[in-house]
Amino acid sequence: MKKTFIIFLLAAFISPAVIAQVESQKPFPLDDAWKQKIYDLAPAKTTVPFTQKPKVLLFSLFTGYEHWVIPHGDAVIEILADKTGSFDVTQSNDIAMFEKDRLHEFDAIILNNNCSKGDHRNLFYDALLDNKDMTDAERFAKADEFEKNLLEFVKNGGGLMAFHGGIVMQNNSAEFSEMLGGSFDYHPPQQKIELNVVDKNHPLAKAFKGKPFVHIDEPYMFKNAYFKKNFRPLLYMEFAKIQKMKHEPIDKVAYVSWIKRYGKGRVFYVSPSHNAQSYEDPRLLQFYMDGLQYVFGDLKCDDSPIGAQ
Repeated sequence: MKKTFIIFLLAAFISPAVIAQVESQKPFPLDDAWKQKIYDLAPAKTTVPFTQKPKVLLFSLFTGYEHWVIPHGDAVIEILADKTGSFDVTQSNDIAMFEKDRLHEFDAIILNNNCSKGDHRNLFYDALLDNKDMTDAERFAKADEFEKNLLEFVKNGGGLMAFHGGIVMQNNSAEFSEMLGGSFDYHPPQQKIELNVVDKNHPLAKAFKGKPFVHIDEPYMFKNAYFKKNFRPLLYMEFAKIQKMKHEPIDKVAYVSWIKRYGKGRVFYVSPSHNAQSYEDPRLLQFYMDGLQYVFGDLKCDDSPIGAQ
């Protein structure tokens, strides 16, 4: 019944071609066969040599919208770590990992689709609602502390990668937006998206060999710090090719992946990963690995911001 209702809504607002595209991206459970498929497609070694194995916190807690791809994204990171042998991963959905002394155990953090609830857009606060011994004021204070710890971790030299809904984690926070390079605004319906490389000669774009990456995805639109363009963009999509925009865009393109500095730390944001099928292209796996090497400080490249045009 639920699926039929969703298809009815799609038919009311979206073209039949788009409906067929979305239907081709049906959710499927994570299993050993898919993990083996991704392992075979993943890069066997890093693009540049690594001198040490960073310790990485993989954080996949969500309190709002649940992306079905979350366990698949976790598996991708684990596979990249295992096959290249270039970093160690600790998976946890416990917000206590953001206590200052716990963060000191890690060199980088990966945020995997950490969508928060729509009322406060504050994942830390949402998670603390389970603690019935705290007052609401205490929850907000503790949530602010966790966020500050994360910001200081990156500012002091820690690495940060966020993919897709990871940008929604603290979506109402101006400083979180500044660190990550933007905040989530909205997304039109899932559809075929053509992502183009901003600079084919940039080390982090070489995985695509100058060719577009076409897949089915939610085309994320951004706000807040995004308009400062305080980042080095890697991939973009053309607004003219996006169906069902909520309002007329200011620019001709939307950047969907970028790198940037935040204090002494390095940040890598990559939007394309709403559906696990996207990972079945080895170029995206290579892109993830190269982005991680940037976050770890191994891959040196131009990360100077382009600034608002």
